[in-house]
Amino acid sequence: MIPYWILLSIPAWFALNSSRPVTVPDRNWPLYWKLMFVLLVLMIGLRHDVGGDWGNYLRELEFLPYESVQEAIVAGDPAYSLLNLLAVQSGYGMYVVNTVCAVVFAWGLVAFCRIQPRAWLALTIAVPYLVIVVAMGYSRQGVAIGLGMLGLVALTERKVLRFTIFIFLAAAFHKSAVVLMPLAALAATKNRWLTIMWAVLLSGVMYIVFLQESVEHFEVNYLEAEYESFGAAIRIAMNAVPAVLFLLWRKHFAMSMADRKFWTWIALIALGFMVLLQVSPSSTAVDRVGLYIIPLQLVVLSRLPEVLGRSSGSGNKGLVLSVIVYSFLVQFIWLFYAIHAYLWLPYQFYPWVLIRQ
Repeated sequence: MIPYWILLSIPAWFALNSSRPVTVPDRNWPLYWKLMFVLLVLMIGLRHDVGGDWGNYLRELEFLPYESVQEAIVAGDPAYSLLNLLAVQSGYGMYVVNTVCAVVFAWGLVAFCRIQPRAWLALTIAVPYLVIVVAMGYSRQGVAIGLGMLGLVALTERKVLRFTIFIFLAAAFHKSAVVLMPLAALAATKNRWLTIMWAVLLSGVMYIVFLQESVEHFEVNYLEAEYESFGAAIRIAMNAVPAVLFLLWRKHFAMSMADRKFWTWIALIALGFMVLLQVSPSSTAVDRVGLYIIPLQLVVLSRLPEVLGRSSGSGNKGLVLSVIVYSFLVQFIWLFYAIHAYLWLPYQFYPWVLIRQ
């Protein structure tokens, strides 16, 4: 599990040694961020036999040669199915699929972290669960979340059309991403009712295109079967805690009024998942959809040093260290106590596996 600790320690070190938050984020990636992006892509994309869904993804690739292109696309998520077909033709299979998904996910994650005042701290918060568990465990939803974060970056710039494109692509990789479409209405600052109507209309269109044929499959596999996702309550609570913190001290968060209103809605949605978890017949369904709320953790927790500290111009090292310790604690508990953590252990790197064979 040493690679996981190295992956967490690198952004933690930069976060602790960053003197103060950035008031105007730089959209250009310095060299060390580019190197971090490459590291994320390599560790996520070239992992070998790592993740809870590894066996399921392998079986999908095995059955592809016996299906037509149309059958493969209709049966699964269109973009992911096409990627699988290309991977099978290349001869490298799973590693091509995972690497492409890793590039998109890492792009979205780094872009989203870079617009936070403490970008390295945001990335530190993301590593234990969003990177290691989600991106390395659920490839399809990982790439969808990466595209969703690119969409959130677009929303901060009030570029709703770009947001729509990213969410459309995200839904092509994992149909559940369609739930993000109404967020465009929450981010609107002008012509709110027109934007709401537009978002509802697009959500309906995307539902017909992506979800209608798979609703029965979703109900059978998640709802009727009443799948119980171990640790779902904990993961939903990990979103609920920053949601409560944000709602309590939202006036102290340094962001525009429009962004504050937007994240207020997201915080309320995160708390709504706590209620939904109690009434839904499937914690797995709630758990998987709740993954799209994880960016709230990055936004809130990375800003806590300034919210609870002295001023935006100070280092607030003690509070930064507290958030880092929390992230290390999350990773420690998951690696040592999560019931399915053994599926991630030991971490294996595909090129190294080839060398040893």
